[in-house]
Amino acid sequence: MSESTKIVTGAVIFSYCHVFEPDSFNGSEPAYSVQLIINKSDTKTVEAIKGAIKAAYEAGKAKLGNTPMNKLRIPLRDGDADRPDDPLYAGRYFMNAKTKTQPEIVDKNRQEILDPREFYSGCIGRASINFFTYNTSGSKGIGVGLNNLQKLADGSPLGGRSRASDDFGDDADSVDLGGFGNEITTSAPASVSAGSEDEDWLS
Repeated sequence: MSESTKIVTGAVIFSYCHVFEPDSFNGSEPAYSVQLIINKSDTKTVEAIKGAIKAAYEAGKAKLGNTPMNKLRIPLRDGDADRPDDPLYAGRYFMNAKTKTQPEIVDKNRQEILDPREFYSGCIGRASINFFTYNTSGSKGIGVGLNNLQKLADGSPLGGRSRASDDFGDDADSVDLGGFGNEITTSAPASVSAGSEDEDWLS
């Protein structure tokens, strides 16, 4: 893999994260994948992507049958043009990256992230990616291979689900428990029965 076709992005928003388990789309071979949402103001990353796309094109001209660049499927898409009704994509580009091999995922200290709850659609980080040409069943273009991922910060979860740390503030000690005074204990019970007569209402 030519070094000129490989880049590490600046900060992006991760979306459509399938990085712990491979996912199949429309019957395709299962793959690990993620969408990268890039601010247009991050000109360093945008120019690096465009340069890597050009390098991949030059390296794969023979495979593409010398098809002109403007006749190919290009991975970098304009959010303002392609997703005009979604504010998440306003002023941003986006593209999808995938791999058959699970990517390594690390935090800002380069410690491996193993908990899927810690890496989710909406978190912010960087991606190591590479660009390549493809010519399959009449479809020609530039693809994006996913190498590794780094989470830098938490963000607003996408897809409508919130995080518990956002739902519940720092006011737990001020919540009125007066109505449960007789039930409150100073420690958790040693064991809890798997079922009891109090659960009859569930049936």
